[in-house]
Amino acid sequence: MNQLATAEAPAVDPAPGTAATPDEAQRHPFLVALGERVRTLRSRRGMTRKAVAVAADVSERHLANLEYGTGNASVLVLLQVAQALHCSLTELLGDVTTSSPEWLLIRELLEHRNEADLRRARVAIGSLLGGGAAEGGDTGRSARIALIGLRGAGKSTLGQRLADDLGYAFIELSREIEKFAGCSINEIHALYGTPAYRRYERRALEEAIQIYPEVVIATPGGLVSDAANFNLLLSHCTTIWLQADPADHMGRVAAQGDMRPMAASREAMEDLKRILAGRSAFYSKADLHFNTSAYTVDDAFAALRQQVREVLGVSWHA
Repeated sequence: MNQLATAEAPAVDPAPGTAATPDEAQRHPFLVALGERVRTLRSRRGMTRKAVAVAADVSERHLANLEYGTGNASVLVLLQVAQALHCSLTELLGDVTTSSPEWLLIRELLEHRNEADLRRARVAIGSLLGGGAAEGGDTGRSARIALIGLRGAGKSTLGQRLADDLGYAFIELSREIEKFAGCSINEIHALYGTPAYRRYERRALEEAIQIYPEVVIATPGGLVSDAANFNLLLSHCTTIWLQADPADHMGRVAAQGDMRPMAASREAMEDLKRILAGRSAFYSKADLHFNTSAYTVDDAFAALRQQVREVLGVSWHA
């Protein structure tokens, strides 16, 4: 389905070329696990190793050694890397409270709450786990459909067709973010950085939810990397993860004439697979999963349309 439109390019790393991988026996298990967490967090956020190194003010070689489990970094360097990845030092170091995507989403909701709010949350969670609480949330949630997934999955093409079929508005969130910022996505990152981009993303999503009770939203692939924005999406939209095989993701992007993922790195496919691996646990929180590989555009739309009709019971236009 090479015609499927897309909205986000996967980040790619330069070939390491700076650090040799030693024998596993020579590396401490903690450092190996720490390096894997750094790679996972970097991939989840779609950042290249060079971008993280620049943001953390450390050398790319130092960061490569850290990722390979050979770098015994100081606490201050780890703090700089955590800040560059927009996560806490606790999440970077890892413990039982940072291994679950569900816990990360819950923790973000409870962060900075006062004691009264925390108590109400604890009582509500306890009641829910005991089976005594009814499921809450936005009553208009089912009429807002949000498509999540990496570039090349078909969010733009299938989203527009779903919206037309439903008689709903269609929003490509990346375009709304650019309208708020007054510049392109790349310029937002280059001029203002990731935190500013996330604020624009939040603003665009909040406005879409407020204005449109019935809408299909094609979201940027990296939205799931921000727990606050992803929580907002899950609370107010019926979410559908559009999946595709890595080769299809790459091929569809290339078919649109965008060769950047191919040209930027000989390891582009491995980079893309790592991004998928880093984000899949979050994408999987979607209400529906739909794999667009091995479908033509028309067949993919027909199959997706049927799934949405059956699961959501939405009134469709003939």
